[in-house]
Amino acid sequence: MTHFRDFLFPLDHPRLAGLADHDATSFADSLHDHPILKSVLADWTELFETTTFQGITTDGAVVPDLFALGGDEGAPTAAAVAAAEALGEHLGDRRGLLFQQLNSKVWRAWMNPEIYLNRFGLRLEEEDDDTVELVHGLMAASLSESGYQAVVAVMKTNEFLGTLVGLPRLLNEGSYNINVFGTPSTTEPWGWNLYGHHVCLNTLFIGGQQVFTPVFIGAEPIEIDDGPDSGVHLFRGHDTLARELVASMTPAQAAEAIIYHHKRDPSMPEGRLHPGDELHLGGAFQDNRVIPFEGTRVADFSALQRQKLLAVAEEFLHYQPDGPKRARLEAIASHLDDTWFCWIGGTSPDSVFYLRIQSPVIMIEFDHHAGIFLANTEPERFHVHTLVRTPNGNDYGAALVKTALGSPQLLDQ
Repeated sequence: MTHFRDFLFPLDHPRLAGLADHDATSFADSLHDHPILKSVLADWTELFETTTFQGITTDGAVVPDLFALGGDEGAPTAAAVAAAEALGEHLGDRRGLLFQQLNSKVWRAWMNPEIYLNRFGLRLEEEDDDTVELVHGLMAASLSESGYQAVVAVMKTNEFLGTLVGLPRLLNEGSYNINVFGTPSTTEPWGWNLYGHHVCLNTLFIGGQQVFTPVFIGAEPIEIDDGPDSGVHLFRGHDTLARELVASMTPAQAAEAIIYHHKRDPSMPEGRLHPGDELHLGGAFQDNRVIPFEGTRVADFSALQRQKLLAVAEEFLHYQPDGPKRARLEAIASHLDDTWFCWIGGTSPDSVFYLRIQSPVIMIEFDHHAGIFLANTEPERFHVHTLVRTPNGNDYGAALVKTALGSPQLLDQ
């Protein structure tokens, strides 16, 4: 099995040449002239600036009445409110940099590449230790314990990558922006987002309810094998449970589920492979994307296979606090007959692959990626992207806010 250290560029390699002179801002500015990325950045900017939010759908039409307002899921709302208020009080006259309107399109500004394109809120690497500690307090109050530890591990892995490639000003534990939306409240809707390289979190609270999507978590590499954080290893559960599910399929089920047998299959239609997203369909700025079902229907799964699929979903949702996670899993279980599962790539323990679980109430993606700061030109198992979204208009909790406030237009100011 290949190891990420087999793909380290020499520090004087042309791929890295000159990058050490950049910080996040100047590096992003330089990419507007990049022969490939300039068109990607222009497309992303247009999607952010000009689109109004609808939500991911399978056919362009939002399925109504999927998300009910008013239940108590046991969300950690009070703790999150206290943490957000402490952060705001600490900022004093600078709190205006952090707080956005509830209806702000800054919700949709997140992106996972190390390209500092959308400069909203506080940038952690520009803040003092006390402020960063308070930001982490808000994250810890809103995430499960394992979810918070995973996010911290990804941030540490980002710094580890910066050390490996000699770019600590560009890749570090502070490569992230945070915003708070609305007024923190135990009864009224409010939320926050944090976004940057391989970590993008969006969560909204309404009373005892919490919607925690879109969420992107990834890493290049997925482990730290040197230094004070040696031993960190990410996504083992995601990988193992996913392969157990696909291995349980009958030949007929596998023939339907595996839509391409190679991660970069030459028979894929033009545009299926994206230079920034690889095979992800629900990545940054894809809030309104039409994504038809593909693969095999979970309605045809055995009881054991359904349990395995729910175990995969639970692993992807481990970042959510227990109450909201339980509510999401119940919703997923109630829509299993309307759920589809697809796979691209191999199924052996050393294979690279993409998977998607998609229903009216959840979309989960896992993708092995080619190198960005490492030298592998093909996807490898040591670079992983994961994504969780709520289709049909409830990413960012927008459907619940629309019900609560009667607002016809959301996330567009």
